[in-house]
Amino acid sequence: MDDNNDLFGNMDKQPQPVRTPARPADPLVQATKRPASIKDGSEGYSAADIEVLEGLEPVRRRPGMYIGGTDDKAMHHLFAEVIDNSMDEAVAGHATFIDVELSADGYLAVTDNGRGIPIDPHPKFKKPALEVIMTTLHSGGKFDSKVYETSGGLHGVGVSVVNALSDHLEVEVARGRQLYRQKFSRGVPVTGLEQLGEIHNRRGTKIRFHPDEQIFGKGAAFEPARLYRMTR
Repeated sequence: MDDNNDLFGNMDKQPQPVRTPARPADPLVQATKRPASIKDGSEGYSAADIEVLEGLEPVRRRPGMYIGGTDDKAMHHLFAEVIDNSMDEAVAGHATFIDVELSADGYLAVTDNGRGIPIDPHPKFKKPALEVIMTTLHSGGKFDSKVYETSGGLHGVGVSVVNALSDHLEVEVARGRQLYRQKFSRGVPVTGLEQLGEIHNRRGTKIRFHPDEQIFGKGAAFEPARLYRMTR
């Protein structure tokens, strides 16, 4: 190969670059401003500031999260939650009639001839199942497919929310030839479960309630025509 064509033949003849030792890196500049030291309780935030809402108080604090607001539409949703329970009994073959009654004083009552809400002590809460259902969110037999195969209220907020948003609610249960009753106000039991005595030729549940004006405003009232459309 010709020397002129030798790409590497003249490498030794080329001037070599001068190499100097690498300069040591400059020391890191220390931050002159240090963050304030963290002190326990310096923000005034402690366990005493943690608020725990018990029972149905979360519903009363934020009704919109459960029924979509506090307007007329939301108030009528209370009726939907109550009648859904009766409809479930009818669809499952346990009830043959559902009665809806709106009184002049603004109370709305829904009655069915289903099996009646259980009144025996709940194994976990050690109080009547009726009271548990009325005062505990997400409680009810509809979460168990063995109880209801079809459930209009399964994805609803439940009758406990109706209880929370009513200034007065009364439940009557005819079950096992006995009549029981319990009263509530704003989600809190006013009475214990009362056994009113023996009863014949009747079974089922009656829920009578009045929407709370503290939630829905003074003069809030159900509209008969709207209730009628909701039942069709």
